[in-house]
Amino acid sequence: MKFCSLSSGSRGNCQYLETKYMKVLIDAGLSARKIEHFLDHIGVHPSQIDYIFVTHEHMDHIQGVGPLSRRYNIPIVASFGTWMAMEKIVGKIPDENRCVFSPGEECSLGDLDFMPFHIYHDAADPVGFAFYHEKKKAIVLTDSGIVTPEMKKIICRADLYLIEANHDPLMLEKGPYPRQLKQRIASDYGHLSNEISGEVLSEVLKGEREVILLGHLSEENNIPKVALNTVARYLTNKGLDIRKDLRIGCARVEHPSPLIALE
Repeated sequence: MKFCSLSSGSRGNCQYLETKYMKVLIDAGLSARKIEHFLDHIGVHPSQIDYIFVTHEHMDHIQGVGPLSRRYNIPIVASFGTWMAMEKIVGKIPDENRCVFSPGEECSLGDLDFMPFHIYHDAADPVGFAFYHEKKKAIVLTDSGIVTPEMKKIICRADLYLIEANHDPLMLEKGPYPRQLKQRIASDYGHLSNEISGEVLSEVLKGEREVILLGHLSEENNIPKVALNTVARYLTNKGLDIRKDLRIGCARVEHPSPLIALE
């Protein structure tokens, strides 16, 4: 299994995952042209993409979904609730390219198995994903205000995590956002803070060279160094050596991460 965060942040989100026989996107929250450009960085042509998975209907996750699907005849995979919420935004999609899953049910497409799981966000039917291929497991978890014990059971023992570390609570509190928006971000249906991300990771990681990409960092309410230091503090307090036991970094909105091979 190979993974790359093409872009992750408040301005757009798009992840790439590859198996022996499959190439998929998880969200396409940038313009189709920009996603094409980012895919070119890792040597992939959009016509090679087999499916686009959608976590939820917010524009920073679906901006390019419709254009890419129509341009390259790519099926779209989403929950029924997300389909209902995003239908007018993504535009006309042929029935054969409309794939529906039910959160909580294991599914397979080609040689890729996946489990969409419920998350807590102010969207119609938002999900995170656990992907499985040849004994490797990758998690995509952003846009959730909390992580429940049930969610932790699903995401534990993974080899790679793209997990949200959206904001530093103090920066959010002192930042320029209106009070109502600050309350939304910090709510149970908003976004994960650096602290929550660190706490969750400290509970699910085993220190077996897992890859962690902190994603969806706010440009106004976070800094990569702050996110990394906060999460590292939680992991160190748990007894993990972040240099020897893990591989950790921040996914960025302006350029792709390296293409990571899980072997």
